Amino acid sequence: MDNILDLSLEELKQWMKDNGESEFRAKQVFHWIYKNNQWDFEKMDNLPKGTKEKLIKCFEIDIPQIIEVYKSENDDTHKFLYEYKDGNIIETVVMKYKHGNSICVSTQVGCRMGCKFCASTVEGMVRNLSSGEIIAQILKAQEKIGERISNIVLMGSGEPLDNYENVIKFLSLVNAEYCLNIGQRHITLSTCGIVPKIKELADKDYQITLAISLHAANDELRKTMMPIANKYSINEIIEACKYYISKTNRRITFEYALVKDVNDSAQSAEELVKLLKGILCHVNLIPVNKVRENNFEKSPTNNIKNFSNILIKKGIETTIRREMGSDINAACGQLRRSYLKSKNYLRGV
Repeated sequence: MDNILDLSLEELKQWMKDNGESEFRAKQVFHWIYKNNQWDFEKMDNLPKGTKEKLIKCFEIDIPQIIEVYKSENDDTHKFLYEYKDGNIIETVVMKYKHGNSICVSTQVGCRMGCKFCASTVEGMVRNLSSGEIIAQILKAQEKIGERISNIVLMGSGEPLDNYENVIKFLSLVNAEYCLNIGQRHITLSTCGIVPKIKELADKDYQITLAISLHAANDELRKTMMPIANKYSINEIIEACKYYISKTNRRITFEYALVKDVNDSAQSAEELVKLLKGILCHVNLIPVNKVRENNFEKSPTNNIKNFSNILIKKGIETTIRREMGSDINAACGQLRRSYLKSKNYLRGV
């Protein structure tokens, strides 16, 4: 049975036409789902009984179940563990700000990129999420918090550009007026640097923010942290970023997780300045999260400030990411992994 959330309005209109229904019924159905949070065809009161019966026979509205909710005591951050109908578990984080609510969504169950500082990848990738399954994370979160989500970050479990087709469709759907109508400039996509897909994304001419998970300014160091560096060099990534900027005129964000005694020295900062000088960009410094499976430690506060100051003095716009939800393991993959381990789902447990 197909998930109706995977369909665009035009696709559902075509289905209606093919099944002897009026095309305008498609917009009615989506209004119920996306505007009224109604996920039961039977309760869509303005649809004829025959239409409902056809929808029930052919489609489901695949909204995951919330199995755990964590609320930070330090800030207004919520983390949800979702379970899909096939039993797979993913996590989603909602961060509430004065300017609106942001959500960090997952694009895959697990991840195969192998980044050393990320818990999502420890057990590898299970499967891709469909466009509708990504949207469903937002729908369920909005229902739970009782407020609208206005900003999206594709920075949860999974590598978005490794699930390219589904993510592209998600971006199209979530931006549509009939769906959640979230503007592209309110969406950030984070990638570890799959160069061909960065270029494909650039050719779409979307107005989303592209964030590059960089974490080192030279290939030798980056290879020790991110296996993808063995396939695509930093120079190739930078060239792809320049192409993205030329096509979209959008500023790139470079994410840099600061690890004690690994990449947090003044020399590393100077190297990063040299790499990024002249590029339309912004650097987001991230105090690394502790992952049990590696020996990485968060850089000391003084090192973080010194690193930031070097970049700023050399003209690189820089911010230090606020550590939201640190008391609830809000970083990628941590809660999912803890939950699965507690249920003896992981290998070797």
